[in-house]
Amino acid sequence: MLGIAEFFIALVVCLLILQFLKLQQMRTQLPPGPAPLPVIGNLWLLDFKLHRETLTKLTNIYGNIYTLWMGQTPMVVLNGYKAVKDGIITHSEEISGRPLTPFYRDMMGIFLTSGHTWKQQRRFGMTIIRSLALGKNNLEHQIQTEACHLVDIFANTKGKPFDPHTFIVHAIANIICAVVFGHRFSSEDESFSKLIKLMFLPFCLKSQMYDAFPWLMHCLPGPHQKVFAYNNFMHNLVIKEVQTHERQNASDPQDLIDFYLSSCECTLQTKDDPTSTFNKENMVQTVVDLLLGGTETTSTTLLWALLYMVQYPEIQEKVQREIEAVLEPSHIISYEDRKKLPYTNAVIHEALRMAYYLLERSPKKESVIHRKYNLCFFLQGTLVLPNLHSVVYDSEHWATPGKFNPNHFLDFDGNFVNKEAFLPFSAGHRVCLGEQMARVELFIIFTNLLRAFTFQLPEGVKEINLEYILGAILQPHPYKLCAIPR
Repeated sequence: MLGIAEFFIALVVCLLILQFLKLQQMRTQLPPGPAPLPVIGNLWLLDFKLHRETLTKLTNIYGNIYTLWMGQTPMVVLNGYKAVKDGIITHSEEISGRPLTPFYRDMMGIFLTSGHTWKQQRRFGMTIIRSLALGKNNLEHQIQTEACHLVDIFANTKGKPFDPHTFIVHAIANIICAVVFGHRFSSEDESFSKLIKLMFLPFCLKSQMYDAFPWLMHCLPGPHQKVFAYNNFMHNLVIKEVQTHERQNASDPQDLIDFYLSSCECTLQTKDDPTSTFNKENMVQTVVDLLLGGTETTSTTLLWALLYMVQYPEIQEKVQREIEAVLEPSHIISYEDRKKLPYTNAVIHEALRMAYYLLERSPKKESVIHRKYNLCFFLQGTLVLPNLHSVVYDSEHWATPGKFNPNHFLDFDGNFVNKEAFLPFSAGHRVCLGEQMARVELFIIFTNLLRAFTFQLPEGVKEINLEYILGAILQPHPYKLCAIPR
């Protein structure tokens, strides 16, 4: 007769065998991929991280569309421009859902949802950003102001080595704060400093383990617990800002919270939209989502851009010569100036190409997608990962995909050209909400910095680390540079 220990061992083995057989049956309905193990799926093969090198190697084995298992959840990876375009543009409606993985379910809400709530809140966000772009204190003016602040801060370093990370993040964060709160923060503000820390933590955290075993990770200490503590702080800060706006009761809305409160009031008074999603809970979450999404991606791209300027001084010098030839020293740089600065614009786009980020999608229903001449069937609940790295590194569309090369965006006459395989903001229904604002920020701030300074390595430093830190966004390793006034 079996003892209790032997019984439980036999039971666990039987359960693992049953799950293994279930996974094998599910695999027949999905694109090919490495065989998953019970419980951990393919996480062991990925070293519990989504390294782009690993994704590329698997392409050589299984083709441009394959399935990985994140624990017990299948994730179909789309690789190369053709496959990604077919997924997020041609079949945009079918796979426009966002998977509420355990980590992001606990962190973010509105813009990772789907359906009516997402559509209404997204439409509202886009409308308000456009409205603020046209107002008397318009968005471009706010960006120009922060660019001037940043130039002054860099000038105060007097050519000595410094880490630009904090200064750049503060500048970008203050732009989005002006959009949602109607004011900027002092760099000495304690709440603002804490806010900045939170904005980076979710993107730095490798959440694969949390997503695979949320029931276990929720009870264990680790960096994820710090993220959730800061998340509570962030919600409380936004609630205080909302309460301040309510007391002011502005008749002329100046920021996103003003406009949102006005929408909530209209909904209460007219009651003509029973499906309205405008309420204070959604307002707070919308502001939190915009703060998180509107800071990290742009600031990280700028950090990469400055790093590449130090790495390639000949490119930096060419940008500076173009700026000097076209713009007067007293000229206030505007986004329209990009048309007169094709090389500078190409450099910014190349920095964006090299600094992509990852976000999964999920089919809203059972759907199909072309895979060369066949069709792949996606079960509802499957994660879909459009591998943007494989798009911006697709050798069919980029002459030197692994090298920083502004000529990717220039024709033979030196004119700027858009590339169809340039998808750093994604595409389709889930294209980045703040794409236009990010483009304006990157151009105005980068051009102001390159007009004012020449960036160099500190004395004695001979090598630059161009490896990335893996997260939802690929961040550069911390570095120092010298901003030499021109």
